[in-house]
Amino acid sequence: MAREIKFSLLYRDMWQSSGKYVPMVHQLKQIAPVIIDMGCFDRVETNGGAFEQVNLLFGENPNKAVREWTAPFNKVGIQTHMLERGLNALRMNPVPADVRELMYKVKAKQGTNISRSFCGLNDPRNLELSAKYAKKGGMISQIALSITSSPVHTVEYYMSLVDKVVAFGADEICLKDMAGIGRPAFLGRLTKAIKDKYPHIVVEYHGHSGPGFSVASMLEVARAGADYIDVAMEPISWGMVHPDVITIQAMLKDAGFLVKDINMDAYMEARSLTQSFMDDYLGYFMDPSNKVSTSLLVGCGLPGGMMGSMMADLKGFHGAINSSLRNQGKKELKLDELVVMLFQEVEYVWPKLGYPPLVTPFSQYVKNTALMNLMHRLKGEPRWSTIDKDTWNMILGKTGKLPGELAPEIKQLAKEKGMEFYDGNPQDAFPNELDRFRKEMKENNWDLGEDEEELFEFAMHERQYRDYKSGVAKQRFTAELEAAKAKANAPIVITRPVIEMPKVDVDKIIAANPNAKPIQSTVKGQLIWQYDIIDKSSAPNIGEKVEANKPMCFVQAFYGLEEIKPAFEGKIVAICAKHGETVQKGEIIAFVE
Repeated sequence: MAREIKFSLLYRDMWQSSGKYVPMVHQLKQIAPVIIDMGCFDRVETNGGAFEQVNLLFGENPNKAVREWTAPFNKVGIQTHMLERGLNALRMNPVPADVRELMYKVKAKQGTNISRSFCGLNDPRNLELSAKYAKKGGMISQIALSITSSPVHTVEYYMSLVDKVVAFGADEICLKDMAGIGRPAFLGRLTKAIKDKYPHIVVEYHGHSGPGFSVASMLEVARAGADYIDVAMEPISWGMVHPDVITIQAMLKDAGFLVKDINMDAYMEARSLTQSFMDDYLGYFMDPSNKVSTSLLVGCGLPGGMMGSMMADLKGFHGAINSSLRNQGKKELKLDELVVMLFQEVEYVWPKLGYPPLVTPFSQYVKNTALMNLMHRLKGEPRWSTIDKDTWNMILGKTGKLPGELAPEIKQLAKEKGMEFYDGNPQDAFPNELDRFRKEMKENNWDLGEDEEELFEFAMHERQYRDYKSGVAKQRFTAELEAAKAKANAPIVITRPVIEMPKVDVDKIIAANPNAKPIQSTVKGQLIWQYDIIDKSSAPNIGEKVEANKPMCFVQAFYGLEEIKPAFEGKIVAICAKHGETVQKGEIIAFVE
């Protein structure tokens, strides 16, 4: 009898891997019913990771976003899941135990069914509370194995972790192949080992497509007994994200598995909506490299989602590096040459730092160390001259036990700096803090929120929450968006109240203004005209005459006439409604040449 394979849509992950800000609440509400109509998904990853931080950075309430985003899926029985980072929960640094415990209670109440918990070091001590708190809070506990390819990351290594987390009470195991460098045959062997020993445990595979292994990996884990496969959909599938559901569904169907059909009308609508969200603002922040796969990732093992930030770092250092090379009488380097050199340095640094799986935040630590090493080497200075505080915490064991041994030179460097290694439970170093945050919120007359969700956000993302409450976050985002649009030469959007006026006699206007130049309307029901000078007598409600050679346009729409002044010198060559609809009040786009 054929076995069923189910799909989980990584819609949140699509945005996180491709841009800076997640869609707004109203966009999530638009896309949810269309995703449901596709009919092929049993799960959707709705939140976690950086989702809530970027909502705060956008100036919106992440609690509102989670509740409204999960609700339609809950209603039809599609499971929702969140991603959390064990000791670091939803941020990049360790979180006190009381804040971690509150997280699961809040997220369960907000409609999140499954907690996908991972530790970037695969330290079971960092995952024990994740499993226990998730179950206590009413969620399904899914523990993720951070997959990478190294001499120490064997099937036996991962099965030792599986044994421990199952003992903690984990319900499911995820193979989190965050860089997509897990070798297909290896992943098949690991999946089989888990299902053979724990047949009741659900196994889900999550593999990014950056280096190109993921399609083969998905077939291997399916054959070995995996229950769920994480996929994406256009226009943000492939590249550095995930394979598209269409391809994976067809592949598994051909291989003899039972898979749900895809409603292609709904797929195309979801595709169109997602593109419109990108056009609104997210597309201005996407790095083009996120849409491209590269085999260069096979060697360095970096996750594809880091490519955007890594390229930004390299571009920032490029000028300084070449300046230093010129001063040394050496040949300048192209950006592509620097990229290859950085990948090679990551390959050198990674084993010496104990083979931490290259996933957030440890991928950033390794990449940052490699980047600084590269900078120093090109300047003729020794490696390891600059190591940041967070990387030292990883090296010293303050965030968990490294999978491999540190290189002797790193141990010696720590000794020279008078640093001490820590072998205690990482959680013990971070005392409870909820009472402090609760006290401040009461002093500020801030609402703790339904199920204390606002308290949780403040305690989890203190700095971002303060900026959100003050309004600084929204101002900052608006300024960033305007700068990004200007850089991209985006259409100028003129937003203003519609002036309600009676319809004018077009023939009379033309007769009184023989030099009037008609412009073809892009929307049925509009008449658009441009004048050098307007004769007030032909349209008495319009206002005073405009200065010669200062073009002015009028839009005759269903409701009346609106005046649009050019944003700068030049001819307005077209005016259209957003998304091709009839012009709405306050929403008109002018394309200026």
